[in-house]
Amino acid sequence: MVPQYLISALVYACLFALMGMGLTLTYMTTKVPNFAYGDFVALGVYSAYTASKVFHSNPYVGSVFGFAIGAVASAIMYLGVLRPLAKRGSSMVSLMIATFGVDIGFVGLIGIYTDYLQYVQRLIDAAQFYQLGPDFSFGGYAGVVYAAPISVIATVAAIYLLFTRTKFGVAMRAAVENPPLARVLGINVDLVNTISWMLAGGLAAYAGALLTLQLPAGTATGSNLIVEIFSASVLGGLNSIFGAAVGGLLIGGSEILLTLDLGLGFGYAGAVVISVLLILAGVFVFKMKKVQARIAGAVLAAFGAWILIDMAAGFPVDFLSGELVFGFGPNVTPYQQAIPLLIMAFSLMIIPEGIFSIDFRRLLKRVKS
Repeated sequence: MVPQYLISALVYACLFALMGMGLTLTYMTTKVPNFAYGDFVALGVYSAYTASKVFHSNPYVGSVFGFAIGAVASAIMYLGVLRPLAKRGSSMVSLMIATFGVDIGFVGLIGIYTDYLQYVQRLIDAAQFYQLGPDFSFGGYAGVVYAAPISVIATVAAIYLLFTRTKFGVAMRAAVENPPLARVLGINVDLVNTISWMLAGGLAAYAGALLTLQLPAGTATGSNLIVEIFSASVLGGLNSIFGAAVGGLLIGGSEILLTLDLGLGFGYAGAVVISVLLILAGVFVFKMKKVQARIAGAVLAAFGAWILIDMAAGFPVDFLSGELVFGFGPNVTPYQQAIPLLIMAFSLMIIPEGIFSIDFRRLLKRVKS
């Protein structure tokens, strides 16, 4: 049997892959960070909740309706707010602030809906609820363990086929890369952008619906996840949908696994392995030409060397080294969002164009030399 924490990490990673791809789609079309994107996740959460609690159906049914609701809400946001502002020449800062305004509006609407659920439908847990069910089981594992990875694989495959095998996909790529030229060629850029936003909102809501089968959720779920979603998109490069999928897998998986390991401790052997990995990563990053990369590489290598020296002494004399060995305890759990935040910060300093921009063959040659 696979340990439960690995199962949780897998599901969590796949959900962030879906969310990261959607956020990247919105950025590619408008070049504006969408801070209201978490609200589309919340729409999926309450689509699943409504299907389960009000209509006494399976949350998977809610995920289908959630995709549709998220798609419509995303299209309304693009057509009703961002596109008119962009046509009037609004700056990127203005558009970004507009997404904050939309976020406030969505939060208010979701609050009104939860009040309706509480006072009319008599669902006292509407604002904050435990994971939903029932979920089917296969091979001793819950259905979401299969549904989340299959959804990621199917979405990546569908987007790949869309971009490479259909005329609309080619038009979409052209509209994203060079909108003025696409308009000259007769491509309806507004239509392409609208469909892109619909896909983005649908993916977020669908992931939110699946999330309710794994974790507790509520009105603040979307807002609480925005850091991880942005981290996944930034790590993927902001302009690469497939990079966002990989970034989401890395962010979601590392957040769960590292939080658990930091709480329980890595042990002496684990601390030594971490120190060696930090040194190797520092040397690898230091080989890059950018000044920020060299600074980050030096810091990583020095930190790893300090831990290794501490472990070589036979006992951790430093507080941080000791906590790596024995664990920080349950107090580390509230700070688990610091992990994707740190990953995003290092990504912006070292590889601002995303992990897919790294020429690994060239870097390996430099390391060998």
